[in-house]
Amino acid sequence: MLPSIGATVLLALVGLFAVRRLVPAEVLREANDVTGNYLQTLGTIYAVLLAFVVFVVWQQFNDTREHVEREANELLDLVRVAKGLPDVVHAPLIERARAYVETVLGREWDAMARYDDAGLEEGAQLLDGMWDALVAYEPVSQCHSALHDVALARFNDLSDARSYRLTSSRLRIPLALRLLLYWGAAIVIGSMYLFAVPSFTLHACMTAALGGAISHVLYVINDLDDCFGGDFQIPRTSFERLRRYLAEPVVAGTGSTGG
Repeated sequence: MLPSIGATVLLALVGLFAVRRLVPAEVLREANDVTGNYLQTLGTIYAVLLAFVVFVVWQQFNDTREHVEREANELLDLVRVAKGLPDVVHAPLIERARAYVETVLGREWDAMARYDDAGLEEGAQLLDGMWDALVAYEPVSQCHSALHDVALARFNDLSDARSYRLTSSRLRIPLALRLLLYWGAAIVIGSMYLFAVPSFTLHACMTAALGGAISHVLYVINDLDDCFGGDFQIPRTSFERLRRYLAEPVVAGTGSTGG
């Protein structure tokens, strides 16, 4: 963050120094009133644009975080329900659940940041394995039948939550809007050069402050837009908590066989 902001501030000051050396102060002073009105209008439009984009990416970030937490909670509920089923069901299901959590925290997290669809195949295969273990079991008691129905419902919710997470990981700001943000930033900062401020130090401070503020906001937008690869990533707490839970010894189910 600091290097990008510093580079923006330095570039803005270099541009200011060049304009003050090349353009006579008298020319700028005559247009001060017009420049002020122009910058006020331009700054307002750009500020509204920035506020809108920050709101959108922050909302997307929060939605993605909710999808991740929901997915972990659905898997936890599925594992708890499966523990009430016979060993023939819950043993392979919990084994695959452990592998799934490790895959999400490891390979899939990096794959989502890189748009690597191949890195998501292992998680999908593990979910298919859990589904196969559930549908292959035929309950023989009323209790197991009720638990089996709940487990199937929890699995469907888990699958939906995974789909939402993967879809959210692919959401990005459109290129046209991204170009507008950077082009607008350059115009707004460059417009500061048009003022005839007697003191170069004061003019430099004003320009540097504006450039740093805009650069900071753009950094936040870019970082939130890359919610699985940026500095401020989606927390992995829910899946890490689930990993610790699955690391505990499995308590045997109601029966040790399918009968």
